[in-house]
Amino acid sequence: MPPRFLPERDRDLWRDATAMSLGICIVGVSFGALATAAGLPWWIPVGMSLLTYAATSQFAMLAVVLAGGGLLAGLAAGVLVHLRHIPYGLAVGDLYWNKWWTRLLGTFMLIDQSTAFALAAGEDKRRAKAAYWITTAVMFVAWNAGTVIGVLAGGFIPDPDVFGLDAAFPALLLALVMPALKDRATLIAVLVGAGIAAGTAPFLPTGVPVLLAILGVLAAWPRGGKEAAA
Repeated sequence: MPPRFLPERDRDLWRDATAMSLGICIVGVSFGALATAAGLPWWIPVGMSLLTYAATSQFAMLAVVLAGGGLLAGLAAGVLVHLRHIPYGLAVGDLYWNKWWTRLLGTFMLIDQSTAFALAAGEDKRRAKAAYWITTAVMFVAWNAGTVIGVLAGGFIPDPDVFGLDAAFPALLLALVMPALKDRATLIAVLVGAGIAAGTAPFLPTGVPVLLAILGVLAAWPRGGKEAAA
């Protein structure tokens, strides 16, 4: 169940989530415009955004389908990219894993940004819950609104990447996780994971390098009885 909170206690969360939602709305416009410009009926991109709510997976599926890979290949690509949500759920699942319907809703609404905002709250569970639900709700509205605008505009919307908006998401996510990098083990895991992703990106399909980056946690795995006990 979404937490009860006083809006004035979380004004910074609303501000940051709303600011980020402007970027995701524009990316949603791009998705809707690309889909309709490619000849897909309006209800396909709108339905994908409403029922899938996963920008990266949706773009991956769209790219494969438009390249002639077929529906099953597109679904496989989307699912493959979406597998990164498994460790996300392990990290923040306790924020919504209390009732059956919050499990369903919280799992469906799990995205990169809601995970990052929740983890940035640290040990404050109340604020982490507020960050999770505020972020994911605002992003959901922005993403779907952007998709509808893009569908209506068709192919007349320029690519938002030329404005550098695609860089806003990794920049903000990096800012959110920066405090956690003070921990040596976490820093090592991040550096190794980033190296794996950067090294494999030129050779593997989109989304796979990000999944392989999870292997970076092995570099910080406790070694020996003494370190494990610590």
